Amino acid sequence: MAKGLKDPKEIFPDIIADYKDAFSDDLISIVLYGSATGRDYQPGKSDINFMIVLSEDGIKNLDRAFTVVKKWRKKNVAIPLFLTGKYIETSMDVFPVEYLNFQRNHMPVYGKDILEELSFDPEFVRLQCEREIKGKLLLLRQAFLETYGRGKALKEVIGQSIQAFIAIFNALLYLKGREIPEEKREIISSTALAFDLNSDLFSRLIDIREGKFKPGDIEIGKLFKGYLSEVRKLSKLVDTLGE
Repeated sequence: MAKGLKDPKEIFPDIIADYKDAFSDDLISIVLYGSATGRDYQPGKSDINFMIVLSEDGIKNLDRAFTVVKKWRKKNVAIPLFLTGKYIETSMDVFPVEYLNFQRNHMPVYGKDILEELSFDPEFVRLQCEREIKGKLLLLRQAFLETYGRGKALKEVIGQSIQAFIAIFNALLYLKGREIPEEKREIISSTALAFDLNSDLFSRLIDIREGKFKPGDIEIGKLFKGYLSEVRKLSKLVDTLGE
């Protein structure tokens, strides 16, 4: 069973066999991505995510994967991303942040390592960072008002939002030409140093997501207001990266 799996590599042979059986020569590659590839992986808690790259003919027949997807969902493996090489090639200007993070946290499982050869236009990366940060700032403000500052509700908002900022931080470090650390707390520290952000605050937010810190309603309200302030600062700073 994949649930609680100590090392995702243990299921690689079966994953390969199942998708080879389903797609035959239309299967181009299988890639593991996300936290399951590194030191942040937590057995039984972290998602196990695969990218399945198919031929143009293969992508037209996704129903071939019904049985395989159903089998592995029961074993705590997320529904894979199904892509084609052409889709990746033509969406680098739209989703550069996602592909940058895929490239940084991936492990080839079968076939061509389609992520390793990707290169990124810095302006496309900056523009997506700007859209993401400014969009998330609006959503965080709305969530703050919708929750009326209630602690439990704010914890849920923090847990759902902070992981997305780690991906954005990776992209911002890339734009600054800084080395991108492997562990998320080091990513926070490096980004805070590069952009004059409050490292302790973002680390606290990660603690809340991971259940390591359980503040009361008043304290979490103050933290969330600080969160809004830091994201607002970042939304202004990202504009200057294009100058």
